[in-house]
Amino acid sequence: MGFSPSLLLYSFLLTFSFANSVSELTALMDLKASLDPENLHLGSWVFRDDPCGGRFEGVACNEKGQVTNISLQGKGLAGKLSPEIGRLKYLTGLYLHYNSLYGEIPKEIGDLTELSDLYLNVNNLSGEIPPELGNMENLQVLQLCYNHFTGSVPTQLGSLKKLNVLALQSNLLTGAVPASLGDLVVLMRLDLSFNRLFGSIPTKLADAPMLEVFDIRNNSLSGNVPLALKRLVDGFRYENNPGLCGTGFSSLRSCDESGYSSSNRPEPYAGGATGFSTKNIPESADLNLNCSQSSCSKASTNSHASVVVGLVVVAVFVSAASILSFSLYRRRKQKLSCTFDISDIHLSADNAKDSYKKNGSPLASLEYSSGWDPMAEGRRFGFSHEDMQNFRFNLQEVECATQYFSDKNLLGKSNYSMTYKGKLRDGSVVAVKRITKTSCKSEEAEFLKGLNVLTSLINENLVRLRGFCFSRGRGECFLVYDFVPNGSLFQYLDLEEVDGRVLEWSTRVSIINGIAKGIEYLHRCKVNKPSLVHQNISAKNVLIDQQVKPLLSDSGLHKLLTSDTIYSSLKASAAMGYLAPEYTTTGRFTEKSDVYAFGVLVFQILSGKRKYEISTRAVAESGNLEFVDTNIYGKFYIPEAKLLAKVAVSCTNELPEDRPSMEAIVQDISN
Repeated sequence: MGFSPSLLLYSFLLTFSFANSVSELTALMDLKASLDPENLHLGSWVFRDDPCGGRFEGVACNEKGQVTNISLQGKGLAGKLSPEIGRLKYLTGLYLHYNSLYGEIPKEIGDLTELSDLYLNVNNLSGEIPPELGNMENLQVLQLCYNHFTGSVPTQLGSLKKLNVLALQSNLLTGAVPASLGDLVVLMRLDLSFNRLFGSIPTKLADAPMLEVFDIRNNSLSGNVPLALKRLVDGFRYENNPGLCGTGFSSLRSCDESGYSSSNRPEPYAGGATGFSTKNIPESADLNLNCSQSSCSKASTNSHASVVVGLVVVAVFVSAASILSFSLYRRRKQKLSCTFDISDIHLSADNAKDSYKKNGSPLASLEYSSGWDPMAEGRRFGFSHEDMQNFRFNLQEVECATQYFSDKNLLGKSNYSMTYKGKLRDGSVVAVKRITKTSCKSEEAEFLKGLNVLTSLINENLVRLRGFCFSRGRGECFLVYDFVPNGSLFQYLDLEEVDGRVLEWSTRVSIINGIAKGIEYLHRCKVNKPSLVHQNISAKNVLIDQQVKPLLSDSGLHKLLTSDTIYSSLKASAAMGYLAPEYTTTGRFTEKSDVYAFGVLVFQILSGKRKYEISTRAVAESGNLEFVDTNIYGKFYIPEAKLLAKVAVSCTNELPEDRPSMEAIVQDISN
């Protein structure tokens, strides 16, 4: 019997797919052995498991089952980067920063031509930066700062036409600044500070069209600073380069005719005709001070020696300053204060320049994948550039704030998210909700619309959204809220009087009023804010602040989540009695379903019980107040208790049309 061509093709593709999976699994296991030789941190990487099955910590795959992302930052890894990394051909993001990796970067990393993000910063890596990095044609962010790299900056990096960020600061790099970096037409940030670079600044680099930040502090650069760099204003940082000179820069001396600062001009050679000048050094070449026997006189040799000694002194000074700076930085890093100045900008090249200019929050910028410029998308849907910009948070800042999502900062978890306590650079305390990408809406336009709704919610009884971060490279989205210190209302139920946290009557009334006003705000349509159904009102989603004021959390969150995620979260609501009875037949949430959940909350607050019993409603409907919490029985205002019980009864009516509106409820209980 023969085989059809289509069957043969299917068999070939199946075999190829299987072979690729085995190859990637083998590469990952070799990578594990190299990165974590003591097997202290990557115990979830086992050969018998599927890397794309969700069990390999920090590994993400595409829909074809190919490994596309490795996120292991801040994991305490103390090994080397294996050459086997080059076998993960479909990798787009590699995040190994904030570890203790040592050794050289293997040249095989250049085989990762799909990689867009390479984060190896803040490790103990050494050796030269491999020129093979120039083969990574899709690279957009290259972070190698705060390591021990030596040698020169490879000229091959000028081939990375999509590169937005190049961060090489705080290493031991020597040689000149490559003129080829001027070929990077979308380069926005270049940081070469705290190295041992010398020579002049290439004019070609100064003319790079998208360049916004150029930091060359604490090197041994010299010569005339191109006037084109003046356009960067504060984005150009050049301090502690004594040999630099130029006009138009407030802290630079003017240059003499030879292109030198008048106080830093080198002495001429004996004979006076051919003085040594670093102005003549090629912009992309290392300096060679060795003379040939045929061309050097004794006098010129002595002059050469003087120059060498001078350069060595400067190099030692810069090296000492660099090492001191690096040491101090390491100390700060160990404390996880994250106060250093590293901006991980990852924006669409077309609009990156505009997006970088305004940063309303204390954070640097949002990390977005190529192909989605949130500012451009926002303008398409009529969203304000300034408003969206003010809510943009940087992935690195979110990581730092939570100490890399440390378990000790974990506040709670659900089936689709984990919430961590964090501290921002400005000192404010926040709660970071970490949501898996599979739980977020996949359509970028829909996700952005949801964000616009969340950022429009401003009310004294809602938890304030500080910002958001969407990282396709990490496969996660993050929401940053104000931290509410006293936990949730759930923690104040089912308590005994001796506990000391039992809520007194006036506090319970105030909490009920605050919750009602928060829900009424959501339901009310306002300018720039549509009416909104909460969908998940519960005691766990009512937080209590320092003034014992209630704040509704997760308001509008369903606008960002997939339908499957929303449905899966209903089980807990149904078990606690919050789900309106009509939902089982209609499958829809309405304002009246929020009203029903509010009624259940009122019963919980009055009774002090976490579990809502239907029998409680029957008792309240009869006018009996025996269901009121015994911890405060006899210590409350009876007319007020009867009013609230009546409200709870009407809110939990079987028929949604017989339930009052939140506006009417607020009027009733506020009078």
